[in-house]
Amino acid sequence: MTAHIHAIGTAVPGRDVHRVFIDWAAERLGHRDKALFLRMAGRSGIEHRWSTLGHPAEGGSPTDPGAFYGEGMPPTSERMAVYAREAPELAMAAIEDLRSRAALGEITHLVVASCTGFVAPGIDQIIARRLGLAPNVERTLVGFMGCYAAVAALRVAHHIVRSDPAARVLLVTIELCSLHLQETPEVASLMAQLQFADGAAAALLTAEPKGVAIDRFFAATLPESDGLIRWDIGDEGFVMHLSGEVPGRIAHALESADLRQAILGNRSAGDIQDWAVHAGGRSILDAVEQGLGLGASALSASREVLRRYGNMSSATLMFVLAALMAGSSAIDGVALAFGPGLAAEGFRMTSA
Repeated sequence: MTAHIHAIGTAVPGRDVHRVFIDWAAERLGHRDKALFLRMAGRSGIEHRWSTLGHPAEGGSPTDPGAFYGEGMPPTSERMAVYAREAPELAMAAIEDLRSRAALGEITHLVVASCTGFVAPGIDQIIARRLGLAPNVERTLVGFMGCYAAVAALRVAHHIVRSDPAARVLLVTIELCSLHLQETPEVASLMAQLQFADGAAAALLTAEPKGVAIDRFFAATLPESDGLIRWDIGDEGFVMHLSGEVPGRIAHALESADLRQAILGNRSAGDIQDWAVHAGGRSILDAVEQGLGLGASALSASREVLRRYGNMSSATLMFVLAALMAGSSAIDGVALAFGPGLAAEGFRMTSA
């Protein structure tokens, strides 16, 4: 018995803030650092990033006077108030997109992943109430696991379906990364912030052989890497620390026999037709391509998601899976994501 992803719905807000952020960040740097930042931004592989934040005046940016960041950095409490208001709205938009692709009646379980905000009652309860789900629906909230949380959420759904073949699991990933803008003159921090955006995805999983079957989950934590990716909760939002060592450590780790065995099983990388790799950044995708010896087009779905949306933390992998499902009727591949730890998580996937 295994779980099958019947369909995936996605949603992003309506405000493209990528160019706005680049201009805002460049103003905070000296001449030499500014040139470096702009050069790296141009090579990021990102063209658009979307945010729930805007300006009261149509067409304004979140950093304009009078906007969310216009008068300085707001405290974490104000950012969480926006999360409580906006995260359910974007999650519901993704669910409505899913509803156009699959019937959502008789949901028995709800699994929600998010790491960019906290609210209680939880966002899982808010979603359940807005959908009118039964009071006895079983809910699980996967919190603060970062970019590989979609894998953890899918693993939870997989185990639910294995234990209850009649289960109908609604899975939601929702992230508002743009709530955590940080005022800093450091190029490394601004480059890390350059990656992130808002987005949500929703999926229906059941035991019925339909869509994509998920199985053979794997997880690995790289030794002595816990400081390479982390979030610190500060007085002015969640502060992302993303070390420049990450791509190199990933490429090196993927050359090890144990991790390759966990990811590939008894197959070679060249035998894998479809790759759903979390689009954490161009350098991350380059590292995976290098470490596994993949062809130039193997990660095209991930690179396209990165180009159009940036890194939406846990929602990103779901966008890549949605793109693969939309583009092929015969999936045979591996999903892989990296996040705090530094850890790698993923699973095998095949068409039903």
